[in-house]
Amino acid sequence: MTTDFRDTSDTLRVTLERTAEAIGGKAVTLREILALIGEQGLLLMCAVLTVPFLLPVSIPGVSTVFGLAIILISIGITANRAPWLPRRIMDRPIDAGKLVATLRKGAGIVRRIEAVIRPRLTALTGSAAINRFNGLMLILGGVLLMFPLGLVPFSNTLPAFAILFLCIGMSQRDGLFVLAGYAATLATIVYFSLLAYLAVMAGQGVASMLGGT
Repeated sequence: MTTDFRDTSDTLRVTLERTAEAIGGKAVTLREILALIGEQGLLLMCAVLTVPFLLPVSIPGVSTVFGLAIILISIGITANRAPWLPRRIMDRPIDAGKLVATLRKGAGIVRRIEAVIRPRLTALTGSAAINRFNGLMLILGGVLLMFPLGLVPFSNTLPAFAILFLCIGMSQRDGLFVLAGYAATLATIVYFSLLAYLAVMAGQGVASMLGGT
């Protein structure tokens, strides 16, 4: 069963605070959390998954798992539906006490950066069509993050920042951050294309050397 997400103009801080209050001390599942938080919650989950990759070199193999999770969540954002995840994960009880504490801590952190993040360039966040496009960009970011190049400097960092910027921009209706996400995605594609070109040239050089011996 899928759940339609209601659009909201609430800030991410308000969304986190409202969700923490709604959960209270009762047992809760991931399915119920997604229904409470809605689209912003999915964006927040994607943003959190990028944190391990914000350094120039990431741990090999982790990007494949996290990238897949981001893709599945981004498909939910694009389709305006709860993402498909295994039922045992969606319906597994979560420690409400720890979760509420985490949500409130996150709301406190967001409160400190709200002076920088604000609604602007709303043409990039203010319609269903553009948000579907932004969702597709998140999916692309997840695909780029999955590339098994963790030992190559910035190969995970660039797509991670692209996803992070898009999540911030979409959740806070900040088109400037969305633009930054577009730019980081383009930079990732250019960087990967350059790596592929250099790899081909190196292969041709090796083949030429072997052929000449």
